[in-house]
Amino acid sequence: MFHSLSRQSQSVLFILLSVGLFSTTSLMAKALGTETLGPGLHPAQISTARFWFAALVLIPVFLLGNSDFRNVPWGMHLQRSLLGWIGISCLFAAATLIPLADAYAVSFLSVIITMALSVFFLGEKVGMKRWSAALISLFGAVIVARPGTSAFQPAALLAVLSAVFIGAEAILVKTLSGRERPIRILTINNVIGASISTIVVPFFWVMPTTSQWPVMVAIGVVMMLAQYCNIEAMKRSDASFVTPFWYGAPVFAALYDYLLFH
Repeated sequence: MFHSLSRQSQSVLFILLSVGLFSTTSLMAKALGTETLGPGLHPAQISTARFWFAALVLIPVFLLGNSDFRNVPWGMHLQRSLLGWIGISCLFAAATLIPLADAYAVSFLSVIITMALSVFFLGEKVGMKRWSAALISLFGAVIVARPGTSAFQPAALLAVLSAVFIGAEAILVKTLSGRERPIRILTINNVIGASISTIVVPFFWVMPTTSQWPVMVAIGVVMMLAQYCNIEAMKRSDASFVTPFWYGAPVFAALYDYLLFH
């Protein structure tokens, strides 16, 4: 049934699944960064878990699948990994300092950034329908998220930075998705991210509690699945078509809030 759908319909399903998984990782990051499961962990340590545990899953899959590193555009992969590492670290930091809904509301600017960059770097044609839909979705997402004055405190600048870096990363993901297999994109990205994190994390490392370790493992695996779905969505349609569906995040956040906290 899935293969009978148009490529655009397939991309919508993949991006909605990606958004749902990504929203889950933000909740996990908030739990790890606050005192929910023990002493709050630094965002750099949370990012390290996100990359390391994803890499530990991906490397065996990559090797068993007879993949190789021939003709890899290393420069593009490195740029994408740096942007993603900074962007997700900023978002995790924002999620621990301000309400999650506020962090989401500000970080939604990444969609507008990606759409604008897709015109200049990918040559995509973004008509008034897509711009209008994106802006209306942004307005609706802000209403659903109900950001208060806390969204405008200095900590919210981290969410703004996250939007800039994640928006730019999406352009590189779209470019790579047309050249590389998803398993190679994921493996290289997470290995590079894990390497960067290993250099940075010793300055912030705190021994996790027994309750935090499973969540640290889960955040890496769930983020890996979210990345995979995002890549598959990008392969099937324009970045300017796919990215506005990221506004589905408040819906998933509200659903999780209802199911977990009634």
